[in-house]
Amino acid sequence: MHADSASFKDWTAVVFVSKMATSGEAPESWYLALLGFAEHFRTSSPPKIRLCVHCLQAVFQFKPPQRVEARTHLQLGSVLYHHTKNTELARSHLEKAIPQFEDVKFEAASLLSELYCQQNLVDSAKPLLRKAIQISQQTPYWHCRLLFQLAQLHTLEKDLVSACDLLGVGAEYARVVGSEYTRALFLLSKGMLLLMERKLGEVHPLLTLCGTIVENWQGNPIQKESLRVFFLVLQVTHYLDAGQVKSVKPCLKQLQQCIQTISTLHDDEILPSNPADLFHWLPKEHMCVLVYLVTVMHSMQAGYLEKAQKYTDKALMQLEKLKMLDSSPILSTFQVILLEHIIMCRLVTGHKATALQEISQVCQLCAQSPRLFTNHASQLHTLLGLYCISVNCMDNAEAQFTAALRLTTHQELWAFIVTNLASVYIREGNRHQELYSLLERINPDHNFPVSSHCLRAAAFYIRGLLSFFQGRYNEAKRFLRETLKMSNAEDLNRLTACSLVLLGHIFYVLGNHRESNNMVVPAMQLASKIPDMSVQLWSSALLKDLNKACGNTIDAHEAAQMHQNFSQQLLQDHIAACSLPEHNLISWTDGPPPVGQFQAQNGPTTSLASLL
Repeated sequence: MHADSASFKDWTAVVFVSKMATSGEAPESWYLALLGFAEHFRTSSPPKIRLCVHCLQAVFQFKPPQRVEARTHLQLGSVLYHHTKNTELARSHLEKAIPQFEDVKFEAASLLSELYCQQNLVDSAKPLLRKAIQISQQTPYWHCRLLFQLAQLHTLEKDLVSACDLLGVGAEYARVVGSEYTRALFLLSKGMLLLMERKLGEVHPLLTLCGTIVENWQGNPIQKESLRVFFLVLQVTHYLDAGQVKSVKPCLKQLQQCIQTISTLHDDEILPSNPADLFHWLPKEHMCVLVYLVTVMHSMQAGYLEKAQKYTDKALMQLEKLKMLDSSPILSTFQVILLEHIIMCRLVTGHKATALQEISQVCQLCAQSPRLFTNHASQLHTLLGLYCISVNCMDNAEAQFTAALRLTTHQELWAFIVTNLASVYIREGNRHQELYSLLERINPDHNFPVSSHCLRAAAFYIRGLLSFFQGRYNEAKRFLRETLKMSNAEDLNRLTACSLVLLGHIFYVLGNHRESNNMVVPAMQLASKIPDMSVQLWSSALLKDLNKACGNTIDAHEAAQMHQNFSQQLLQDHIAACSLPEHNLISWTDGPPPVGQFQAQNGPTTSLASLL
């Protein structure tokens, strides 16, 4: 009854103000009253959008001045776009606001172009933004905002050249109007796109310029620190893309210190004197999650998987809190990238069932957003391929990696997929033509297709693995020593552990037990530190055989017990994973993610031979 009474009062107030509008009251009084009520209803909890719209529509009843009419069309368009599904009516109001006054037309153009994009009318959005950019040069805030918006639109369309051109225009405009802060934002955004395009020759001088601008700019402390975070995130991701896990540490430490500084600063409510400075790169809370994310990426590459788990847990907890209040698409992107990395960690640490459930979670997030799925479909199939390897479903692994290759144009991801697909062909042992075709494309000795130190080291390892299976042990040792040299140079712990245990296996086969022991013992220590369950299983089996061959009965028994324990853990996890209904995802290779279509199986259907 109380709620009904409140609604009646709200409606009565609207009707009363509407009558004022037609009874000759001073325009300012009823207009301000209608706006006040509209805003009250919009910000109510929950929002009362129908009453808000009614208040704004009431403005048109008395033939208001043109400026008021234009502003009301904009407000109605905005409310309908953000709070209802009536996009056609929203579009109609925004289109009526466009030809009007400057303080209205730029905001209306910005909002209308968003609406066009939502309706897949990108070809209508672009000329609208271009025209608004042409006529907004005397309005610095809107000129910069519209340039950012059109650049973002080109980026979403993968037209990075046009996007970079616009950001360059924005940087020069910001310099002319005296906004070094926004100039830095434009240049850092351009640097981000150049990194995506792998135009490293242009990136380095641009980042050097940005570093100078950021250090010299004296302004709002939070804005200055946010520029530093943006700058350092680009540097860190550049190192990580290059697989330089050790070299990145000083930058990563600076970034972590920077985000700690930001978290202690209070938001300054004083608006900048230059309207071109009215921009923020990301909210503080989003930056915090981003720093967690790049820390997870570093920990994953370096093989510090417990650290990766710790920071993933922190980041996901923060994301859950943020998503209760914020529907920004970037939060779902952060969540998917975090899950992608932690899934790889789970597969290494022997938690396949958990990894599979998290793959299903990524499917659900991607099903909610076509754009998210488009950007992450290849990664999703790659993760399923890695899961298939872990449960010895090699045919499915091949199908998943083939699907992933079809869906990516990203060079580093392509090389990662090809490397793993080559490992599948090596294990199958009967795909020689396909294998050699792949290996020619990722030859670490000649024209390796990407600059990643980590991926090139992995390519040497794959060559060593193939040579081992072919019995060409001297050649295998050469490749594996190259892997060791590269992985030690950049602290790539997993590659180091894998190379050591494979070298140990080679020396064991050759009868050099002492040298084999010198390889296997540190491999086991490193694998325990990571922890890498497969390498621990392999190392313990070798230690058992080594100690047995050397007559060390007690050590052999201890190694056999370790091997039994690892085998049991992996076997139990294997059965748990294959028993999950989500295991059927391994058959999905085309189309959107099959959310909610899983059927439970009676039990595992895969061979356990690779584990025992």
